Amino acid sequence: MPAPLSATPVIVWFRNDLRLADNPALHAAASLGAPILPLYVLEEVPGDPRPLGGASRWWLRGSLERLGAACAALGAPLILRRGDPAAILPALIGESGAGAVFWNRRYAPAQTARDAAIKEALKRDGVEARSFNANLLAEPWTVQNKSGGPFKVFTPFWRSLSATLAPPLPLPVPALLPAQRLIAPATPPASDPLESWGLAPTAPDWAGGLRAAWSPGEAAARDALAAFLDGPVARYPTERDRPDQDGTARLSPHLAFGEIGPRQIWHAARHTADAHPDRQTGVESFLREIGWREFNHHLLHHAPHLADQPLDERFAAFPWRDDPAGLAAWTRGRTGYPIVDAGMRQLWETGWMHNRVRMIAASFLVKDLLLPWQTGERWFWDTLVDADLANNAGGWQWTAGCGADAAPFFRIFNPVLQGEKFDPEGDYVRRFVPELRRLPPRWIHKPWDAPPEILRQAGVRLGESYPRPIIDHALARNRALSLFAEQKGRTL
Repeated sequence: MPAPLSATPVIVWFRNDLRLADNPALHAAASLGAPILPLYVLEEVPGDPRPLGGASRWWLRGSLERLGAACAALGAPLILRRGDPAAILPALIGESGAGAVFWNRRYAPAQTARDAAIKEALKRDGVEARSFNANLLAEPWTVQNKSGGPFKVFTPFWRSLSATLAPPLPLPVPALLPAQRLIAPATPPASDPLESWGLAPTAPDWAGGLRAAWSPGEAAARDALAAFLDGPVARYPTERDRPDQDGTARLSPHLAFGEIGPRQIWHAARHTADAHPDRQTGVESFLREIGWREFNHHLLHHAPHLADQPLDERFAAFPWRDDPAGLAAWTRGRTGYPIVDAGMRQLWETGWMHNRVRMIAASFLVKDLLLPWQTGERWFWDTLVDADLANNAGGWQWTAGCGADAAPFFRIFNPVLQGEKFDPEGDYVRRFVPELRRLPPRWIHKPWDAPPEILRQAGVRLGESYPRPIIDHALARNRALSLFAEQKGRTL
């Protein structure tokens, strides 16, 4: 006769939910009174279309270090395994006698298919398998338009969701009983040394800028949210588009790895608005961005090929260019357009780029250079510490004009005007493009127009110390408008 569930260990399989607070899978396991086996699997599955990018691997290492310490403090050490979870989970069940596996759901297509197959296999073997929602305010299949279908435009989606949304209060960190800290058998299952995974770059070590800019982990996420709501949120509506200001919450990588959850953010923000009415407008603007994240996950659920194929099928045959030199200039921040180059260098140095500049840089790639948005999406996937399939793909399709709620095809960002509007003194450019730091604000976003004497005094030698523009924006804009108009005119 099998032992009662409460007498057998429960495996809590951590994935993109690397926190103890408001973790439904962990909370449910703790409520059983059973011994808990926290597990993280570095998934290496043959044919996986989306292995972690380099910046994400760096972040993961720091996050697992902190999660491991937190689990150890609870008396339930984190087990690290590497490989295919479909094989690792049965092996760990055999080693420990676990009777259940709990996890929080993911929404990338390959992951959901993998999880469904694992759940079915576990249940077939008599192992309890339960999954929970930890990473969204509402499951993608629960938000429908009046026709019972998925929303394809953000504003009605957000209007519908925010009008009915009542997310439960965040769950506390469970206080494990002494009995729950006992693992059967007496010897804890083996765990890989985190260092053996090689997540941190060594030859060369390119992560110095990431270390200077970020501190992964649940505590850092909590501190970042508190600091933002303590004052900057009041200025968010006006400063969120200013890369020269520290006007954003910088929570995106913490959200991507689940070091903080959207319910925690929602309730903390609402509490702030109630306590400080002067911050109400800022809170609403901030939560709307959380809603945009929800919308992209909603899209990904209903369009599993979001990262590879345009939602607007008329763009499937778009005549994208093949321009290795242009792509190299873009990735290295050497396009000759200072705001674009500053963004691409910020990305390379810190693993993050201000959202306004992401739109400018993306527009330059797909509309000035006419390079496929999928190429840019892949570059961001590898270099962003907040790489998230739904947000990344949704943002790129928006800029390219081929996604749901996409920017109009004729919206082509002028990098000079964008720089002058959102970085008026040039402080952002000066930080990441130091060869231009001595240029006056009037010329810093268009150094090619500066008088020779101004360039000489600033030590700028166009074509040498800083490149000339690799393309004329006005000509590129006209070319793109013609092609996009032709594409939009196609009938399906």
